[in-house]
Amino acid sequence: MIGVLLMAAAALAHPIVIGHRGASGERPEHTLASYERAIEDGADFIEPDLVMTKDHVLVARHENEISGTTDVAAHPEFAVRKATRTIDGQHVTGWFTEDFTLAELKTLRARERLPQLRPANAAYDGQFEVPTFEEILALREKHPTVGVYPEIKHGTYFTGIGMAMERPLLAILAKHHLTRASDPVFIQSFEVGNLVWLKAHTKIRLVQLIDDKGTPADLPSETYAAMLTPAGLAATARRADAIGINKSLVSTDLVSAAHAAGLKVHAWTYRAENFFLPAADRTGDDPKAHGDLTAELRAAYATGLDGVFSDFPGIAVKARIK
Repeated sequence: MIGVLLMAAAALAHPIVIGHRGASGERPEHTLASYERAIEDGADFIEPDLVMTKDHVLVARHENEISGTTDVAAHPEFAVRKATRTIDGQHVTGWFTEDFTLAELKTLRARERLPQLRPANAAYDGQFEVPTFEEILALREKHPTVGVYPEIKHGTYFTGIGMAMERPLLAILAKHHLTRASDPVFIQSFEVGNLVWLKAHTKIRLVQLIDDKGTPADLPSETYAAMLTPAGLAATARRADAIGINKSLVSTDLVSAAHAAGLKVHAWTYRAENFFLPAADRTGDDPKAHGDLTAELRAAYATGLDGVFSDFPGIAVKARIK
């Protein structure tokens, strides 16, 4: 056990690498295969986005609308469940996890969300189930030096329909003996209110996600830009232990200011395809071709970042080796 703890501490001494939805550049996102690949590639944490089923089970999907990440549209028995919902102020049409029991979701199969950019991933369409958070934690327990970094998706929306996720999330983590600040867990959210609530109910480390524009869905009077001012960082530090920022916001000055406020800084999302890379790091004109992700990551690490989210955690792990 001492050896395991020392290995975990050593991993956290580096900028941590968070397998974004697993190794989602190499397997369809939010599948056990994607998380397994991230672990094999050396990720320090695996990152599930969490939504809820009709029977109140936490499952991993990028969004609660699942037409882009499952084959639900090909199931005639579920055609009548297509609906339009207002989520975080946006009208969304499709099929939603909250309208399906877990047993029903388990009849669906995962699809690659970005098939034009990731045709190799699309070759796995139809092979993998939608995993529960419990199944992800069971996988993680086979690799005790690997942490878990769940995101609560659309917290206010789910609370508004009687499916608040915060208590169930803490209960599942407690069941798996993950309750302390020293445990390999971060809980993240783009919202503010659920982080305030969590701060009062858990010692697990919390992360305020910050985009390069816009406002939290539950607090439209507070812009993300305002969170990055000295006063905003100080306020954020009262409810969170770290900020998770859009990579476009990364700078040495911001990292230093966040550290001064007592916050770690993790940046998202680092991807290998030309489509996502800075112009200087692209190779050729094909948007799906891989460019020099290592160069982008090394420049990011040089700012003093404490961690990165990457769809290609294997590249991110190797890039931090000087």
